Amino acid sequence: MELKCAVQNYHWGKVGSESLVASFAANAVTDFKLDEGTNYAELWMGTHNSGPSVIKETGETLPEYIKKNPNCLGEKVQKRFGGELPFLFKVLSVRQALSIQIHPNKSNAEALNAKFPDRYKDSNHKPEIAIALTDFQGLCGFRPLKEIQEFLQKLPELQTILGEASTQALLNAKEDDYKDGLKASFTSLMKVDADILKKELEKLAARISDSEGLQKDLFKTLNKDFPGDVGCFAIYFLNHVKLLPGEAMYLDADVPHAYLYGECMECMANSDNVVRAGLTPKFIDVDTLVDMVQYKCATAEEQKFPGETDSLTGIVLFNPHVPDFAVNMIKISSNSDCFSVPALDSISILIFTKGTGKYLVSNKVVKEGGLSVVQPYASDEIKLGTVLMLPADKILEVFIEDCDEIVAYQAFCKL
Repeated sequence: MELKCAVQNYHWGKVGSESLVASFAANAVTDFKLDEGTNYAELWMGTHNSGPSVIKETGETLPEYIKKNPNCLGEKVQKRFGGELPFLFKVLSVRQALSIQIHPNKSNAEALNAKFPDRYKDSNHKPEIAIALTDFQGLCGFRPLKEIQEFLQKLPELQTILGEASTQALLNAKEDDYKDGLKASFTSLMKVDADILKKELEKLAARISDSEGLQKDLFKTLNKDFPGDVGCFAIYFLNHVKLLPGEAMYLDADVPHAYLYGECMECMANSDNVVRAGLTPKFIDVDTLVDMVQYKCATAEEQKFPGETDSLTGIVLFNPHVPDFAVNMIKISSNSDCFSVPALDSISILIFTKGTGKYLVSNKVVKEGGLSVVQPYASDEIKLGTVLMLPADKILEVFIEDCDEIVAYQAFCKL
């Protein structure tokens, strides 16, 4: 069944028709009217109370439908997650950097919610995956130790911020013994005096050049958008990851990250828990962050999360180790008049991001007198941004019309 979804107009979103979220919203949102002066940041598909999806045909919210029809979740999902949809599916259009942040693991989320319920409003973890729709940039995980040390040697401003003891601890760290030095220096950065930070940022901005290999463009962009923010120096600790369309990065619990620019599909556990470190006017919980963050160095390439391609269907599966969600990337070429998306034992939400055609949702094929019989469930046209909720055990037939390729992304639980 087709869903109508919610748009979030955060300040960091792309503006007007430049935003893919706005393009999809033309069909994914009820009575959507484009405003070229409005930021369109996120399209939400799911049951979150800040923007629950609505069933197009009846006007009933998705949470209401699931409560009345729990079997749509699938037996395994229903049993594991207590009758709730465990994931939130999104499209993001990022114009300006989001905050540097981590998400707590399940036990830490429970502790934070119990101690600070006004800041951490639920007890769930929030792992998430981002799959690029366009060229996409983000910060993710700590750089290799050697890279951080090289930046530190070239940046007297950063040495001043860290102080002599933390600077030496990091410079003296070894590949097999760096966590204490990395934690000491990152903590010093996060807790630096605001006046010192402002002064050293001004010094670096005045002298930085392309020849120094100091991430000039990224530094200047962040310093312009977030003047005086500690995140402008955090880029020398965190990997600058660049994704091509169809590439992904998985953001596990306690991994520091920030989205910088571009558009992506995002799927996450159904939670709002965020511990912020910089590039934001919102509350920054430094003590919690430096204690929980995962002090693990790796390359930018190692932050990418590979998909698994099914040799029969060509569907690419992005399947993190958490039970809350997985995502299929489905590409259907014009060589195929009809493509069958296999039935799943889980509820799924699917959005068409490219192409036009028709769809038919049916029950699992049954045998009657030796013949395969399709039992229709729902059908309609496919447009850019069409969003479907497929109950467990439903088959989706996609028919191509007048386009080179149809692309869709499908979020579900793989238990």
